[in-house]
Parts: sequence; structure tokens; C-alpha cells
Amino acid sequence: MAAPLLFLTLLAITCSVAWASDPSPLQDFCVADPNSPVKVNGLVCKDPKLVEAKDFFGSGLNVAAEITNPVGSQVTPVNVVQIPGLNTLGISLARIDFAPWGINAPHTHPRASEILTVLEGTLLVGFVTSNPENRLITKTLNKGDVFVFPVGLIHFQQNIGYGPAVALAALSSQNPGVVTIANAVFGSKPDISTDILAKAFQTDPAIIANIQAKF
Repeated sequence: MAAPLLFLTLLAITCSVAWASDPSPLQDFCVADPNSPVKVNGLVCKDPKLVEAKDFFGSGLNVAAEITNPVGSQVTPVNVVQIPGLNTLGISLARIDFAPWGINAPHTHPRASEILTVLEGTLLVGFVTSNPENRLITKTLNKGDVFVFPVGLIHFQQNIGYGPAVALAALSSQNPGVVTIANAVFGSKPDISTDILAKAFQTDPAIIANIQAKF
């Protein structure tokens, strides 16, 4: 009897790891309580008796964001920070506004896949597969077109039109996270050694130092 029991135990552990994702709700909802001193993987539930409609509500995605940064885009997130009721539900949204020829710089979402819909304009989008192939997969999208970015892969969008562009992204996590590659590599605090980056990018340390100064 011991061997079958051991097998079932190992099978249960394996399945729980293979199917791991955002914490699943074990009740109707688990509205996040950001003020709780308790630290868990996610956010502590607010007392359900104190939950209100505003905990599940957000607004403003109809308003274009002001774009003042050098890359020419601005992301307006709608995740568990903005809507506490998203806690444990495994979904979130983001509006992305693009100036003409602006980009949403190469980045990854460590905890989510993304499905992007173009609402206005024309975007060139793409992602890069993992090592060793590092294959670039790109597509030009017009209004109404949809494109998927697999979880964890580096991806980007560029407005290739002469007017503003708008896209709506849905992500498979309440808190997908974002790692912008240039910011992480050249803007780390403290800096990654210029010698390390120069060797990694096969260039001169002075060039690396010049790039780091911009971040």
C-alpha cells in the first residue's frame, strides 16, 4: 500500500507545480487589502462584509494619456493596484497610447501572457523566442486586429502611422509585472559594471557608460 500512496503523493505535487499560476479564488471574491501588514503570495483579502461596488470598478480608459517620454508611448494599467477586486482573478488590462512613430520598448511580463487589440492606428508588433533560436516573429496590425505575446518573452510595439495609435492589452495575471529590457540592463541601481556589459554586448566600456547615463 505504501508504494501506491507514494505515487499518488508525487503525482499530486507534480500536478500542483505544473498548473501553478495566479492564486485561484476559494470564495466568491478576495478583494485586496493593500493596508494589511500580513505578507502573502498576492494580497490579503479584505473583510467581505466591507466590500463595496467601487472595489470592482475602474474608469478613465477612454482618456488618452499624455505622452512626454522619449520612447513615445504611455501605458495606463488596470491591475490589482487600481482595482482591488481583481485579486486572485488572474486577469488585468492596460491601455497603451502611442505618439506617431512611438514605441512600447522591448519588455517582458514575467507572470503573464498578453493579448493585444488595436483600437486606432497601425502598429508593428513582435516578440523574440527564447535561446538558442532567438527568432523574431513580427506582424503589422491595423484597427481591430489582435496579437498574442507568450508569457515571459521579450516583445514590443511600434506605431508606424503618422497619427496617434491606441491599443488595449489583456493579461493573464492580476499583477503581470513588467521588465523593460533597456531600463533593467542600463538603468539598474547600482549600475551593472561597464566591463560586464561591454563584454556582453561586445562593445567598448565608454559606449556602455554613455548609454547608462541616459537611464
